[in-house]
Amino acid sequence: MTEQPGGLVLTLECTLDAPRERIFSLLTEQPELVKWWGPRGFTTPEAEVNLREGGAYRLSMQPPDGDLFHLAGEFFENDPPNRLVYTFHWEEPTPDDRETVVTLSLETAGNATLLTLSQTGFATEERLTLHRDGWTESFDKLRMLARA
Repeated sequence: MTEQPGGLVLTLECTLDAPRERIFSLLTEQPELVKWWGPRGFTTPEAEVNLREGGAYRLSMQPPDGDLFHLAGEFFENDPPNRLVYTFHWEEPTPDDRETVVTLSLETAGNATLLTLSQTGFATEERLTLHRDGWTESFDKLRMLARA
């Protein structure tokens, strides 16, 4: 984690046992995305994805207890199977939430794929930690799906 003028930055890496093309499809195709998105115990009952640059996405997340909530954003860059860049904002934000930018980079690592996430622009350590925990648990689900 580093702090930059635009806010705090989250960086994570995850090695996945599948080729980049498979991982990119898991990250971007609606039927696959809903299988792994969200922390442990959460489901994603709705996902709309328009991958073109300038296209939008919107995901609904259902926690184990509580009300459905939503996140959305816009795609800045779509370079399959190498890189994806998009904005991320909660539709029902807390006061210290602000829009962030997510960059997902995929590199071949032998028979696996190294996925690197960078999410920039957090206003507070609390929000960065929430996202780090969510991404970490989501990547655990993605890792299991990649092996299937």
